[in-house]
Amino acid sequence: MRRLLMILAGLAAAFSAFAQDEDRQADSLRYRFGRQTVQSSNKKGTPYADTLDTGNPAVKVVLYNNGTYRYVKDPSMVVEDSVFTAFWDTKTVNPYREEPKDIPDRFSIWVVDSLDSYCCPNQVKPRSLYGYRHGRRHQGIDLPYPTGTPVPATFDGKVRISEYVGGYGNLVVIRHANGLETFYGHLSRRDVKAGDWVNAGDIIGLGGSTGRSTGPHLHFETRYYGAAFDPQWLIDFETGTLRHRLLKVRSWYFNPNQRYVQNVDDEDEIFRTDEEDRLAAEEQAKKEAAARAAAEAAAMRYHTVRSGDTLSSIARKYHTSVRELCRLNGIKESSILRIGQRLRVR
Repeated sequence: MRRLLMILAGLAAAFSAFAQDEDRQADSLRYRFGRQTVQSSNKKGTPYADTLDTGNPAVKVVLYNNGTYRYVKDPSMVVEDSVFTAFWDTKTVNPYREEPKDIPDRFSIWVVDSLDSYCCPNQVKPRSLYGYRHGRRHQGIDLPYPTGTPVPATFDGKVRISEYVGGYGNLVVIRHANGLETFYGHLSRRDVKAGDWVNAGDIIGLGGSTGRSTGPHLHFETRYYGAAFDPQWLIDFETGTLRHRLLKVRSWYFNPNQRYVQNVDDEDEIFRTDEEDRLAAEEQAKKEAAARAAAEAAAMRYHTVRSGDTLSSIARKYHTSVRELCRLNGIKESSILRIGQRLRVR
């Protein structure tokens, strides 16, 4: 046990040094670490034996009964952040009133780091997707969820709403330290209250069909400072994995018609500059023009003028018109043909 504590103390010191140098390393982490996928975990359900202090007052070490350990953030320190005080409302679905009007064209959100956990709400193919549905905006996705099935929190955070809210039925909203909020609707039972701190994997309620619902399912939303976006930008629900630790966001993700598009996840596509976008568009236009020219060239046909040929006879032979022959060859209907002259007929 003493050896383990020495190891943990060394790791704590290393983490403290890393935290002090975090800004300098952010860019390298983005490419080396941020794009890694994260498997769903429910370690929070494992009984723990002890909690140890580290050199950082905001960080603890949890020792589990199965012999494993992990660093966790101390909720009493985390909740002092302004993200948990500004626009904090335990009744209003969107306390920000209006969706952000000045969303940057491109920005990044750290979804999880080495101290945060992730737990997939349900590994299953979504049944009803983000976007307009029957003329009404559907701001999340619906996941098949039998009534009475435990619903876990997806990330660490603080419960902002635990109420029965209109069409949502029994609703739990959790705000996370990065500004994200996750919504869990149609629950048959709520097991948390506003102000509770929950960790990823903690049970917040049971699946159900309350509110505006046609059958048991979990309505799951992700919002950033009040603006909803397709949760599939974050999570691959069919595999249960978090797509990236660092979410690269474009402002148009918040368009109510913009669903997840797989190939846009490519880093070069997401973080190109405006000039690169313009050059790429010009290059694409050139390629398309060249392709059209090649297709047109492949379709061209020519006729070599022989003795006795006239524009009328050539037009009849190739099922076209004299006017079209003149247009293709830049000549007039009164032009005199020469033997051996090549005329374009297609």
